[in-house]
Amino acid sequence: MNAHGRRRWMIRLLYTIALAHLAVGALLPWLADAPLLDEYYRRIGAAFWHATPPAESRALQAWWIAMCGPTFQVLGLWMLLMMHQADRHRDARLWRWLIAGLLLWAPQDVLISLRADCWPHVWLDALVLVLMLPPLLWLQRHDAAHCWRSAAGIASC
Repeated sequence: MNAHGRRRWMIRLLYTIALAHLAVGALLPWLADAPLLDEYYRRIGAAFWHATPPAESRALQAWWIAMCGPTFQVLGLWMLLMMHQADRHRDARLWRWLIAGLLLWAPQDVLISLRADCWPHVWLDALVLVLMLPPLLWLQRHDAAHCWRSAAGIASC
């Protein structure tokens, strides 16, 4: 696959991840009370209570999950905007900002999950990093090199 094809594939992958954030964010408020999350809530509750969690804990967890929905949505929207602008203008700076965001988020999220012994979150964070960091790093390098080759684009990179 040539560099142009690789670039298109990586950008589509990143768009898919951003759209997944939008979709999950839209669904979380509606699914937070769904029985399909009972096992998830049970495991989270077990991380904080050595005995059976109080009945109210499930309602509190469902509330927090529902509250995360709009946050996921806006994160997905911002990622789409930054990806679109970085793609359209071949702006390596925007790829670097997305990389910086991941590197700011991931260690904190992993640490919080490890403190709660919540390994599914750690694995999900690792998956996100494995899926997003390599394309972002490649795109940043590729677009930065393209910028230096293009006399008109030097000032914007």
